[in-house]
Amino acid sequence: MHRVHTTPASPASALAGLVVLLGGLTATVGLGPVAWSVGLACGVGLLGLLAAAMGRHDRPGLMPADRVTLARGLLAAAVAALVAEAATGRDAAPLRITLVALAATALVLDGVDGPVARRTGTASDFGARFDMEVDAFLILVLSLHVARTSGWWVLGIGLARYALVAATWVWPWLRAPLPRRSWARVVAAVQGVVLAVAAAEVLPDRVTLVALAVAAMLLAESFGRQVHDLRRLALRPPATDRVVTGFAFLVVWAALVLPDTVDLLTPAGLLRVPIEGLVVVVVALLLPGVARRPVAVVVGLILAALVVLRLLDMGFRVVFDRPFDVLNDWYYLGPGLGVLRDSIGGSAALAVTVGAGALLVALAVGLPASTLRVAGSVHRHRRGSARAVLALGVAWALLAVAGVQLASTSAAHQAVDAVAQVRADLADRRTFAREIGSDSFATENDGMLAGLRDKDVLLVFVESYGRVAVQGTTYAPGVDAVLDAGTRRLRAAGFSARSAFLTSPTFGAGSWLAHASLQSGLWVDSQQRYDQLMTSDRLTLSDAFRRAGWRTVSDVPADTHEWAQGQAFYHFDQMYDSRDVGYRGPTFGYASMPDQYTLAALRRLELTGSDRRPVMAEVDLVSSHHPWTPLPRMVPWARVGDGSVYAGMPEQGPSADVLFRDPERVRAAYGRSVEYSLRALVSFVADQPDPDLVLVVLGDHQPHSYVTGADPGRDVPVSIVAHDPAVLDRIAGWGWQDGLRPSPTAPVWRMDAFRDRFLTAYGR
Repeated sequence: MHRVHTTPASPASALAGLVVLLGGLTATVGLGPVAWSVGLACGVGLLGLLAAAMGRHDRPGLMPADRVTLARGLLAAAVAALVAEAATGRDAAPLRITLVALAATALVLDGVDGPVARRTGTASDFGARFDMEVDAFLILVLSLHVARTSGWWVLGIGLARYALVAATWVWPWLRAPLPRRSWARVVAAVQGVVLAVAAAEVLPDRVTLVALAVAAMLLAESFGRQVHDLRRLALRPPATDRVVTGFAFLVVWAALVLPDTVDLLTPAGLLRVPIEGLVVVVVALLLPGVARRPVAVVVGLILAALVVLRLLDMGFRVVFDRPFDVLNDWYYLGPGLGVLRDSIGGSAALAVTVGAGALLVALAVGLPASTLRVAGSVHRHRRGSARAVLALGVAWALLAVAGVQLASTSAAHQAVDAVAQVRADLADRRTFAREIGSDSFATENDGMLAGLRDKDVLLVFVESYGRVAVQGTTYAPGVDAVLDAGTRRLRAAGFSARSAFLTSPTFGAGSWLAHASLQSGLWVDSQQRYDQLMTSDRLTLSDAFRRAGWRTVSDVPADTHEWAQGQAFYHFDQMYDSRDVGYRGPTFGYASMPDQYTLAALRRLELTGSDRRPVMAEVDLVSSHHPWTPLPRMVPWARVGDGSVYAGMPEQGPSADVLFRDPERVRAAYGRSVEYSLRALVSFVADQPDPDLVLVVLGDHQPHSYVTGADPGRDVPVSIVAHDPAVLDRIAGWGWQDGLRPSPTAPVWRMDAFRDRFLTAYGR
C-alpha cells in the first residue's frame, strides 16, 4: 500500500510564511501597524487552535490535504490584514484587487484539499473540521469587509457558523454528526463567491445587494435544514414526523393560494386547489433525487418571494389603492417606517420592524424547508401522490364544468404580473424622458406671471384633503360647514374664492408625487418617474416665479433633514423645515408642529416688512396627516409665540393605538383634522387681511382606503383665493365654482394640467 507521509506541524515555519506574505503585501499595496497586528493575531490564533486540535486527535503531523488547508488559513489571515487596512480609511484599487485575489485563491484551493485527501486515502473527521473552520473564518473576514459598504446585516453571513457553535452550548443535540450534504458545500461556496464579488465592487449596488440577500437566504435555509434534521433525529418520534409533513403541505398550500387583497383573505378563498401545487407535485415525481432537492429549495425561495409580494400588495391596496410595484416601491419602506414611528412611537415601531424581519426569515427558511419535505414525501409515496394529483385534477375539471371555480393560480398570476410590471416600468423610462423634454414654457421669460405681479402667492397643500372630505361621507358635513363658514369669513375680509377638483397621481400617501405633478405639469405617478424628473431641468411653478422676480420659499414642517431636491430641482431660494422655524412646543403624532404655528412662522419669517420682493411659497399643512391624533386646538394668533402654548394638548387626545380600535372613530378623527387645517388657513388669511395675498389651496391625495371606503377615486379639492378681483377674473373661463367648497358637478382636471393652465392664465 502506498504510504502517505505526514509533516510535523511547525508553527514557526507557518508563521514565517505568513510574515513573508504580509511583507510582500506591505511592499506592494502597503500595510500599516493595525493590519500587521490583525494579520499576525489571526495567524497565531489559527496555529494555536490547530496545535490544540491535533493534540486532541492524537495526530503527529499534517497530511497533504491538511497542508493545503493550512495554506488557505494563512491566506485568510492575510485577507484579514487587508480588511483591517481598508477599515483604517484606505480603499485604493490596488488594495481591493489584492484582497479579492487572495480571497479568490483561498476559495479555489477549497476545491483542492478534498480531492487530495480522497486521492491519498487520508480523508478524516479532523481534516473535514479543519477545512470547515478555515472556510468559516474566511467568510467571516469577507463579510466584515463587505458589511462596511453594503450594510451591517451582511455580517450575519459570517457570524452564522459561530452562532450555531454557540447554540451547541445551550442545545447539545446540535453537536450530533450528520451525513455529508453536497448542497451544504454548494451553499458554502456560494457565500464565498458572492462575498468576493461584492468586495470587488464590480457590480451595480442594487445587483450586489440582491446577490448578498440571495446568498443569505440560501445560508439560512442550509443552516435551518441542518438544525431541523438534528432536531428530528434527536427528539421526533415517527408520529410527529407525519404531523410535520402534513404541516409542510399546509404551508405550501397556503403560500400558493394566498390572495393579494385583504377582502379575499377568507376561508373560502383559501380552500381552493392551487394548480401550481399540482405542477410542483408532478415535477417532484419526475425529477431524479439529485435534482429534486435543489429544485425544491429554489421553488421554496420563489414561493417565499411571492408571499412577500402578495403581503406587500395587501398593504399597498389598503394604503395606496393599488398593488405593489416591484421595481419602484421599495422606496416607501423607509418613509413608511418613519410614519409608523411618528404615529405609534419608537418602541412600538421597532417591535413591528422586528416582527416583520422575523416573518421574512421565517418565510425564507420555512418555505424552502416545507417544499423540501413535500418533495421528499412525494418521492417516497409516488403512487399515492400520483393518485392524489389525478383526483384533484379531475375534481377541479368537473367543478369547472359545473361553474364552480375551485382552482387557484394566485402564485402564477403574481409572478406574471410582477414581470409585466417590471417590463412596463423599464419602457416607461423612455416614454417619460420624452415627456420631460417636451415643454412649451421652457424658454419663455417675457411677461411670465405678469398677472400676479407684486402679489404674495402661497401654494398650500393640505395633507390628505380629498374629495371624500367634502362629499358622500359621514365626516363630510363637518368639513363642508367649515368651508362654508370660511367662505363667508373670507368674503367679509374682502377675499373671494373659486374651487374645483384635481385628480391626484397618488392615493393615501406619496405627497411628493402630487407636488411634483402640480409643479412640473407632468404625470408623476411613481417613484421612478419622480427620481427621473428630479435629475432634469424641467420648468416648475416655483422656478417660473423665481425667474419672474419672486423670492421662492419651501415651508415643509414635516421635514427633519436637508431636502436636496428643493434647491437642485425646484430652485427654492429659502427652505424651512422643523428645525429652523423656532418651534418649541410638543409634536402631534406625525405633525412636528400645528398648522397654525406653521402659518404664523411663515408670516413672521417671510410675509412682513415692506422692503422686500414678493414671495411665492409652497407650504405643507400636515396636521391632517395619518394618524390624525392627537390634534391641536386653535389659539389666539397673538399667543402662538414659539409654540409653548400648545404644551399639554397632545395628552388630551386619544393615542393612535386607542383610536384605531374603532374604524368610525378613525374616520371622525380624519374629518376633524381636515377641519382644523382649513380653519387655521382661513383664520390666517382673514385675521390680517393682505390685499396682495393670493392662495392656491389643494389636497395632495385622498386619505387611506380604511377612511375613504371602496373605489373613492383620486380627486382632491382645489381653490384659488384672492383679494384682488382681477386675479380671479383671469380664470373666469375655467368654469370653477364660487366659494371654497366645490360641488359634485365642479370641473375635474388631472393635476398635471394645472401648471400650463395657470401659467397661461397669468402669463401676460
